[in-house]
Amino acid sequence: MQRYAAGAPAGSPIEPWAVDSPSWDPAAAALPSETWELLQRMPKAELHLHLDGSLRLATALELADGLGLVRAGSDADRLGWIRDGLVAPRAVRDQMALLRAFDLPVALMQTEAALERIAAELVEDLATDGTRYAEIKWAPTLHVRQLSLHDGIAAVVRGADEGMRRAPGVVVRLVAVLLRSHAPELGVAMAEAASGFVDRGLTGFDLAGQEALHPDPALHARAFELARGAGLGVTIHAGEWGGAAQVRRAMKVGTSRIEHGAPAWDDPGLLRELIERAVTLDLCPTSNTQAGIVGRYEDHPLPRLMRAGVAVTLSTDDRTVSDLSLMREYARAHASLGVTLPELWAIDRHALDVAFLHHEEALRARLRDEFEAFGRGEPRLAEG
Repeated sequence: MQRYAAGAPAGSPIEPWAVDSPSWDPAAAALPSETWELLQRMPKAELHLHLDGSLRLATALELADGLGLVRAGSDADRLGWIRDGLVAPRAVRDQMALLRAFDLPVALMQTEAALERIAAELVEDLATDGTRYAEIKWAPTLHVRQLSLHDGIAAVVRGADEGMRRAPGVVVRLVAVLLRSHAPELGVAMAEAASGFVDRGLTGFDLAGQEALHPDPALHARAFELARGAGLGVTIHAGEWGGAAQVRRAMKVGTSRIEHGAPAWDDPGLLRELIERAVTLDLCPTSNTQAGIVGRYEDHPLPRLMRAGVAVTLSTDDRTVSDLSLMREYARAHASLGVTLPELWAIDRHALDVAFLHHEEALRARLRDEFEAFGRGEPRLAEG
């Protein structure tokens, strides 16, 4: 059964929202049309978005066909097979189960052409969502079975550039992700390779992967040091396993942003440290619910963290894995978490403040001016 989000504005790019989608939210779907229209027009910034979790289904099917991975069947059956491989269930057992949704995308993204295409298409998709600034993450070492590390990175850089050419309203910067399972020597090599693209739009360095098997980010201290020295912003995925203790471990490495980090709510001392050190949590409530970090979307601590004084941003994590757009995530936060429109607007603008644009302050200022101009014309976004 397919349904459109109730009240979606005429001409909206909102796609059919299936009731069995991992992001389906009846409260969000029932929002008034004027709220959907505002969320669509609102200029948005997204800081936590993975390239290999955000493929178009049709593109994935075409690439899988080319590799002989798709069994014979009707078009609907074939597309259903691709969807089953790319979209995770509403809830999985743990982080490792969720990560299996990346097996097929990684297999498809092993050529320069595929990397370029998928990066360009993601930028175009962001434009339909009203996104003005986004940081797209990917793990370069996962996509170099046939390529050098340099050539794989260069392909994504070219794809992002092409996407911005096709969708000139979107500004994208890239974040290279190091996997926790990598040997420290490989982390150093990746930091060195990423550093060569700082002036071509690669502005961040991240650590992600299986926390349960590789809990200590300090193993990659040298890679972080090299990345910082090259001018890359550093962030770390933490708290998808192991609770608040994992967020504390990430804090010890020294980072201004943490990807996820929702379990910090359970540790009052950690909350104080996050506030004192002005560390931002890049939160993804739908993805966190899928991964079992919270039992229900409605229980996600985002509003409590924010109202306690912790800086947060709001992102999708993976558009395809969660069958999600940023507008839907905003609508869910508003309808099911009780985040007010002025609070959403404050979260949105804060994302620009902490974006990895350290060497592009003029661009940051221009985007801020654009956002502020929009807000001045929208009384519903003003603090009450």
